[in-house]
Amino acid sequence: MQLVTLPCAGALLLALTCTSVAEAQKTEQVRVVKDPKAKKIDVFVGKQLFTTLLYPDSLEKPVLYPLHAANGTVVTRGFPVAPKPGDPTDHPHHLGLWFNFENVNGLDFWNNSYAIPADKKGSYGWIKTDKILETTSGPTGTLAYHANWTNQKNEVLLEENTRFEFSGTDRERTIDRVTTLKAVMDVVTFTDAKDGLLGLRLAHELQIPSDKDEKFTDSKGIVTVVKAGTDKVPNGTYLTSTGKRGNDAWSTRAAWCKVYGKMGQDSVSIAILDHPKNPNYPTFWHARGYGLFAANPLGEKIFTNGTTAKNLQLKKGESVTFRYRVLIDEGSKTLSAKQLNQAAADFAKKNVAVK
Repeated sequence: MQLVTLPCAGALLLALTCTSVAEAQKTEQVRVVKDPKAKKIDVFVGKQLFTTLLYPDSLEKPVLYPLHAANGTVVTRGFPVAPKPGDPTDHPHHLGLWFNFENVNGLDFWNNSYAIPADKKGSYGWIKTDKILETTSGPTGTLAYHANWTNQKNEVLLEENTRFEFSGTDRERTIDRVTTLKAVMDVVTFTDAKDGLLGLRLAHELQIPSDKDEKFTDSKGIVTVVKAGTDKVPNGTYLTSTGKRGNDAWSTRAAWCKVYGKMGQDSVSIAILDHPKNPNYPTFWHARGYGLFAANPLGEKIFTNGTTAKNLQLKKGESVTFRYRVLIDEGSKTLSAKQLNQAAADFAKKNVAVK
């Protein structure tokens, strides 16, 4: 079964906004600061750095890295850019918050990183940001870019348009991200695969505690070992809108999923909300205890043990749009299921599309 494609002219919107998931709070000003020479854009909420868009060609895709909670706590893993003590060093392609996929016309965009040997690079895709289309500051900050999904010969498979909006309060940060992908080649096929689509690598504290090593194999048969923790730092767990908890969240469908745990003295939660207009809503959750937190609507085959599959195909000029909201909250307790249900309802009403 194939997904219906959406001939939409939108882009990937990453918005930091004040939402109704908690009691009324003061919205803080957002400042978006470009550094074209370094190929990065800093986003501040109030006086605090929230995140940075990194888009040098030395990275295999544009990323938001790191992500901070409102109190300044970094909620993403430091490795490989800025390793912190105790950081796991598996999966070097897991960096900050990113968007790509494991099998696009046979090319692996997800697993590409500096760790891939040069003689193997031909099997991997690259996402290259060539234009910053918009940046604005104010109660809501915006950032939009254009990128090309290419093979190693620089032949373009897809054009990506991404738009971000950023906002926040004294305890919340929100990211609404909308991506539109337009086919440049005659046919572009997203073959159902496990690794995709919106990914986030969590800080060590937000991992689920584990006392045994785990092995994970990608589509090329490459095995990655995730070592069991010995420092007793991880204390996180998952909860989905359907009530799945911990490792049981993996491979299930839900309108939202949150991870939460203690970081310092505060409770921190990160929630990803799906949008009803997304293909294959509600999404499957590729949420691993070792710290990979991903929403993947195009991995149905492995998540259902081969019962069904979803292959998305775009003909030249056709496009598809994906919309997600990321909520980061810190305080004495994390966002409740009731608050997240309301946030999901609010997000569903939002017209998130490319301008």
